[in-house]
Amino acid sequence: MTVGGRDTRARHAALPPAMREAVDDFADHLARVRSRSAHTVRAYVADVVSLLDHAVRAGCAAPAEVDLAVIRSWLAKQRTMGAARTSLARRAAAARTFSAWAHRSGLLATDVAAALASPRAHRELPTVLRADQAAALVEAPARPFEEPGTAVPSTAAAPPPVPQSRSARADESGPPAPPSPAHGPDEAVRLRDRVLLELLYGTGVRVSEACGLDVADVDQGRRVVRVLGKGNRERSVPYGVPAQRAIDDWLRRGRPALAGPGSGDALLLGAKGGRLNPTTARRIVRGYADDLGLPRVSPHGLRHSAATHLLEGGADLRAVQELLGHSSLGSTQIYTHVSVERLRAAYRQAHPRA
Repeated sequence: MTVGGRDTRARHAALPPAMREAVDDFADHLARVRSRSAHTVRAYVADVVSLLDHAVRAGCAAPAEVDLAVIRSWLAKQRTMGAARTSLARRAAAARTFSAWAHRSGLLATDVAAALASPRAHRELPTVLRADQAAALVEAPARPFEEPGTAVPSTAAAPPPVPQSRSARADESGPPAPPSPAHGPDEAVRLRDRVLLELLYGTGVRVSEACGLDVADVDQGRRVVRVLGKGNRERSVPYGVPAQRAIDDWLRRGRPALAGPGSGDALLLGAKGGRLNPTTARRIVRGYADDLGLPRVSPHGLRHSAATHLLEGGADLRAVQELLGHSSLGSTQIYTHVSVERLRAAYRQAHPRA
């Protein structure tokens, strides 16, 4: 079992056999039963390994000897070492989850961490782009391939109609037009970048969700994507006409130019033909934002921006919760605070009696 970085692996290997087995079973429970993401499993396992390593140093030889005092002393040590409130809150959550699981599994006589209090994580309001900034970022990949003087101003007539979906084309007489690959990998990459940015901002999906999409997850007829989110929860998210054009162009011209034996069914591909990696996607977003001189933004920042702009446009909070895939409405409500803060900032800047 993979338990994380080098330090975590070393601590895991040094634990008594009973504790190592408990860590491995706990990790399996998180991944298989709770359907937690690989990132969450690694984080929780690293925290539990750290806790049990502390328990061993305190004289414990098995999970059954871990009590609330040991857990509290572990958290206190983390705090003296400079851990942030958010980190302490997560580690306390990992300890509570492990304690509850160990009690159900018979490793602990009682759920020793049930009464554990943890510092309330300070929740900072997310940084969001203005609507015009988000639009400039999303449209950035298309600019290098526009002929000089052909950029369409915002007041111009609407662009050409969206290409029809496959189902609509199937009803037309004659065979469909064959794909026209992009002229070189650079253009194909730009077409891919445009789809990525359109999906991140146009749908508000997480970067891992966007990179995990397969071609079959895109319903071009209904303009929705089928997303597999946290906890393997599936949801359908609509996207707009600009994303439709970007997807169609990518599937007709960009993807064929990058696709290779290792592409599989992945919608978004890396430069070498494999599925696009979330780390690469983050680099892409930052790169375009830096080129435009925009505030430093990440894929999650585009998700924040999409949620904020939806609410500012009058969308229902429950609808935004469903679109984002939040299991709790409390996770979505933070964006109402963002909107209020933006209103306050505008008021302070513009009102003579602010």
